[in-house]
Amino acid sequence: MPLKVGIVGMGGIGNGHASCYKNDSLAELVAVCDVVKAKADKSAEEFGVKAYYSLKEMLKAHPELDVVDVTTSGYENGGWHYLPAMEALDAGKNVLVEKPMSNEVTEAREMVAFAKQKDLYLGCNLNHFFTQTADRALSYMAEGKIGEPVYLLQKMGFSGGEAGYGGKQSPRWDRPYSHVKAFLAHPFSILRRFGGNITHIQAFLTKPGVRKSAGDLMLSINSVNMMFENGAVGYLLSQRGDAHFGLGGWWSFEMAGTKGTFCIENCVEKMTYWTVGQEPEVYDTGITDFGATFPSRIHAYLEDVTNGVSKQFIRASGYDALATLEYTFAVIESYENGGAMVRPHPLPNRHGDPSVVW
Repeated sequence: MPLKVGIVGMGGIGNGHASCYKNDSLAELVAVCDVVKAKADKSAEEFGVKAYYSLKEMLKAHPELDVVDVTTSGYENGGWHYLPAMEALDAGKNVLVEKPMSNEVTEAREMVAFAKQKDLYLGCNLNHFFTQTADRALSYMAEGKIGEPVYLLQKMGFSGGEAGYGGKQSPRWDRPYSHVKAFLAHPFSILRRFGGNITHIQAFLTKPGVRKSAGDLMLSINSVNMMFENGAVGYLLSQRGDAHFGLGGWWSFEMAGTKGTFCIENCVEKMTYWTVGQEPEVYDTGITDFGATFPSRIHAYLEDVTNGVSKQFIRASGYDALATLEYTFAVIESYENGGAMVRPHPLPNRHGDPSVVW
């Protein structure tokens, strides 16, 4: 039986999620909700469901809901995720929340703890590794073709340059850490997916002169050095339209090991593998639309909930999203201490599900 879904927050992302649910046999979209009445009404008409203007109202009208998808926005994109996610969990609903899970790490810790207490699924839309390229790269790792990890390099952001700078944005973006909090969840999710837990972080944040002249508060250029638990080293460069990215496009990830190296270009498009003494192996998916990641990620969440996967093992879980926020806030701490090395706050212990470990 399809999972009954209600969505909170009907901006661009919320409507994108709605399209995914309407086209997925594992879901039945039942209702949409937004505090802006016109947005809720427009989406309800488009998708043929009921509109609500508060989550409380939607939950009361639809006690049968299995999943509440939280795609609200707010300051730094995660500013309004905490309250609706906690309200839905408190009502006994499984939750999928947009990234970042929150723009405050203390709230994200509460969300993960509360979902565990309520014994509910909490997932996050960390959609960048729900791709054919990532699957191919992971298969190379599983087959031992990468070997012992040596380094991981990630470039991810927005191409642009001085000529395209449009001046200070709305107050929700005109904050020092708006890019850091809103965006670093994605590259950190990739780095952790392939490299495992990060134990040390050193960060340098800056912005170009054109932003300084405009009085723009955003620290839009993020340079992050890191060490992984497995001994590999890593580097992340993210920027928000201050320069044009070169090789690999707006999204490139390279991982090298003692036996081989792979590089993914433009997230969904291409993966190349190199090893000594052999010609490079190129895997071109033929996919150029990054939007293809959304239905893949949402289907994975629906699949995990439908199949009753142990809550600690669902793909792109709240726990995984919390890890990206712990790293994000370590970046901020490092920057505020002049580029000092920081050890991220430890993740909560996982004691295991008795149905799995016994």
